[in-house]
Order: sequence, then structure tokens, then C-alpha cells
Amino acid sequence: MQQIAWFLARPEGSLSLAGRVVSRDSPTNILGWPVVCRVFAGTHPARDQAGIGTPRLQPAMKTSTSRHILLLAVIGLPMIAPAQPTRPVENETETALSGVLQVAVDRKDVPGVVAMAGDRLGVVYQGAFGRAETAGGRALGTDAIFRIASMTKAVTAVALMQLVEAGRVSLDDPAAKYLPQLAHPVIFESFDAATRDYKVRPATRVITVRHLLTHTSGLGYGFTSATLRDFKPRDGEHYEAGPLLFEPGTDWLYGTGIDWVGRLVETLSSQTIEDYFQARIFRPLQMVDTSYNVPAPKHGRIVNLHRRLTDGSFEERPRTAPKILTSFNGGGGLYSTAGDYLRFLRMILNNGELDGARVLARETVALMGRNQIGDVGVHALKSALPEMSADFQFVADGRDKWGLSFQITSDHVAGKRAAGSLSWGGINNTYFWVDPATGVAGVILMQFLPFSDPRALALYDAFERGVYQIIGKKTVAK
Repeated sequence: MQQIAWFLARPEGSLSLAGRVVSRDSPTNILGWPVVCRVFAGTHPARDQAGIGTPRLQPAMKTSTSRHILLLAVIGLPMIAPAQPTRPVENETETALSGVLQVAVDRKDVPGVVAMAGDRLGVVYQGAFGRAETAGGRALGTDAIFRIASMTKAVTAVALMQLVEAGRVSLDDPAAKYLPQLAHPVIFESFDAATRDYKVRPATRVITVRHLLTHTSGLGYGFTSATLRDFKPRDGEHYEAGPLLFEPGTDWLYGTGIDWVGRLVETLSSQTIEDYFQARIFRPLQMVDTSYNVPAPKHGRIVNLHRRLTDGSFEERPRTAPKILTSFNGGGGLYSTAGDYLRFLRMILNNGELDGARVLARETVALMGRNQIGDVGVHALKSALPEMSADFQFVADGRDKWGLSFQITSDHVAGKRAAGSLSWGGINNTYFWVDPATGVAGVILMQFLPFSDPRALALYDAFERGVYQIIGKKTVAK
């Protein structure tokens, strides 16, 4: 008890018990109480063993429930059950993976990274490395808040599929049945890149809800199509959507289809998608840090944006308070944490349910993970705006498929995800995958442009391989 009194009195307010640390500045649970933490030592194994590394506090997701209860009882804190139950992980494999992520920061491959992985029962790895704000020296924590951009799309798809389950909409309904703006689409018949002169014609196929969810509607982005990048409507012409680049259902192009799905969810639910997501997805899944608008008390956890310059260095964007949104986009715009998004992924991994909260039916999750584009293949797109995105190097060109908002991996690579795994990412180099066959999911969050950065993808690859080494050793240990 003398040690407890010393903890309460000491100005830095931290205490080590049985290899664990409790701090007044430690991450808190949703009630604001400090949670038990463990120390990740510095960046070099020899320094760590010598005790001269700089400790970083990480939530102790791998502490057994009984040890949580014992320690909380000793220091007089409420006994709050951990939101992400976990099982023990071999320290050497976790330490090795943490070393890889830290080295990438030290080498300035990335300004900072938060990575987390889990299985059907809980978290199996988590780590935070580098800075949330380089100029200010603010370190990253596992509770750091990121702009997850197009990782919003999977959430929007879940919302739509809830409405499909309720009988409010069918995947093969014409989208114009609910969104009149999508009636009578036109397609580029020609486009002259030099003069930017163009011709359009009426589409012969209608855009369906399924087309919007699978990027087969003919809609694109300026960074995925040079035509859309350079297109400017003539005076007096206005296109609410499009023009399309191909007949709906005949090809695949990453684009704005799920932006329209967000509008569809709002039309059918008579709610904004922010309100719908909170009520039907985020609160049931205890995703307490995910929203389009970050509350002011959490602004200090938002990670700064960077851009990689041509010499390989980074330029940090000046820090400003995020704008308060009143309209929302189903294709992007959410803020989230690694822990929150992993809960979302583990819901998918658990066939639509997590910790007693069912968000989707098992059959619906299975449908979302199946090929929805037939013989059409996903393309390894060439970037039309290199300052925004590099080429899509993470796609098996023409072989990968697309489900209902997910890329479906066609090839199994030894030491990584199985064929049939689901994945995607966000423009600021945030990425995730779900591997139902192996029973593991992972999320890795960075915050810089351009997307599909080679060094970011290399770190994503190393993280994924490290997670499967951890999973493999756990399987052997059984």
C-alpha cells in the first residue's frame, strides 16, 4: 500500500505493478477512467533489455481479466470489463513485429503508424510508433484518431445491407428508383485529351444498386481516370452523375458509386448517414471514437496529415481544427481509431455479430464476401493524379474480384492472407484486411499522401506477415 500512496502522490502519476503500468495520463475507457497499461520499451532490443529505452504506454489488451480485477481492486478503480478481450501472445513474435514497425519510423519511411490485429476472440497485436504531430513532437498512441477516407465505404455497405435485410431495397433494383438523379445516365462516346472536346450518348443499361456497391456503374474518380480528371462540362451542360466511362455492369473502375449508396441510405432511412451509422452500427459495436465530426475534447488525438515529396521526405500540413460537417459522404469522411475499426472488422469476421451485438445476418456477411462482378476483373489501375495516388500495386490485375464493397483476394501468398480474403483502404494510406479462412483481421493506419505509397505498402506487407507469424505460433502452442 505504500507503493500505491507513492503513486498517488508522485507528480508524474504512474505506477508499475507486476510489469504493468497505471498512469493518470494513460488511455482511458469510455467512462474516462484510466485503464491498465503495459510498457513497450524503446526501439532497440539491447537498449530495451538494459532498461534505457523510452517507454511508451499501450493499453494492456493482453492482461487476463483476473489480473485486471486484482490490480483495479488494489488501486481502488472501478472494475470495467475490457472492450477488446484478448488471449496471450508470444512476446518474442510481438516484439519482433514492433521492431519492424519502429524501424520504418526511424528510417523515415513513414511519419508514424498504428497497427492492430485480432482474431474472432479479441486483439492479438497492437502497436503505435512515431509522431501524431511531427512539428509539435506529439507521440502517437493506439487511441490516435485518423481520417480513414474510403474505409468509410465498407461501413456504408453494411448500412445498405441492413436495409436489404429489412426488405427496403433490393440489390438489383434500378438505383433511379430511389435516386432520380441516376435516371437516364449518359456515357462518353469520345473524349479528345488534347482539345478536351467530347461526345456523349445515352446509356443502354440502367445503373443498379449492386453496380454502385461494386464499382461497376461506370462512375470513376479524377485520380482513377484521365478522362474524368480533364473533363469539364460545356457551358449550359450539367451532369449530376457521370458521364459514365462504360455501360453499367460491363467493367470495373474505382469510383464514386458508394457515395451514391450513402445518399440511398439517407433516403430510405430518413436520417443522415452519421445518425444512422451511430445508431445502427457504431453504438452496437462500441465504436466510441468513430464519426464524421470529432468532438472538440478529442481533437488533440487527431493525427496530422503529411505529403511525401519527390525527394522522399515529408511535408507536414499545418494543423487546423476539423470543419463541422452537416452533410455526409458514404464514400469517405469518417474519422476512426485502429481499435474501433478492428471491432468493425471482427464483426465481419464473426459473421455479423460482436460481443452479443448482431449488426448483420450471417448470410448477409457471406454474400458481401462473394464475387459480385462475375467475369469482370478488378484492375491494377494506373494513377491519373500521382500527387494523390500511386498506381494500385496491391491488386492482382484482372484476377482479383469485388464483393459488396470489398476487394476479394484471388491468390494465396505463403505467410499472408488466404485466397478469398477481403480488404481495402483509404487515400491517406490506411489499409485493412479480413481473412475468414484463417480467422484473422488487421488494420494499419498511416496519414500521408500519395495513396498506395510503395514504402507504406511494404510496411503493410511486413505487418501482415508479422501477424500471421503470431497467429501461427499461437496455433502451434495449442
